[in-house]
Amino acid sequence: MTATDRSIELIHTAAQAAADKLAHDIIAYDVSDVLSITDAFLLASAPNDRQVKSIVDEIEERLLKELGAKPVRREGDREARWVLLDYVDIVVHVQHSEERVFYALERLWKDCPELELPEDARATRGKAAEYAKLRAEEDDTAGFGELR
Repeated sequence: MTATDRSIELIHTAAQAAADKLAHDIIAYDVSDVLSITDAFLLASAPNDRQVKSIVDEIEERLLKELGAKPVRREGDREARWVLLDYVDIVVHVQHSEERVFYALERLWKDCPELELPEDARATRGKAAEYAKLRAEEDDTAGFGELR
C-alpha cells in the first residue's frame, strides 16, 4: 500500500506552507505500510515557540483554504513545543528544534519511504544545524565581549 493522491496533495500543501513560514528540516514519510491510522507524516521544526505556532497556523489555514481540509485533532497548542495536526490521511508534527533533536522521530520512520516534497521544502534541510551553529557563534562572541 502507498500514500493516496489525497495524502500527497495534503503533504505538499502543508510542506509548502511550512517552508513559507521558514520551518527547518521539513521531511515527509509514507507510513501507510506500517500504520493503519494514517498514510503519511510530515515533520518540521522551528527554533522558538512563536515560530512553531506560526507554522502550525499557516499549515492549518492553507489546508483549509486550498483543499478544504480541517484537522480532526490539534494537540500541544498551549506549550507550542510540539504541535500535532491530525488530518486522518496525514499527521503533521511541528516541533521546537530541541524537541526535534530529543525525540528524533526520523529514527523511528527511517525505514519508511520518504515522500517527494516541493523544492522550497527540500531547501530547508540542514537549516536547524545552521541556525544552531550561528547561535553558538553569537553566544561565543557575546561572552567574549563581556570579558574585556
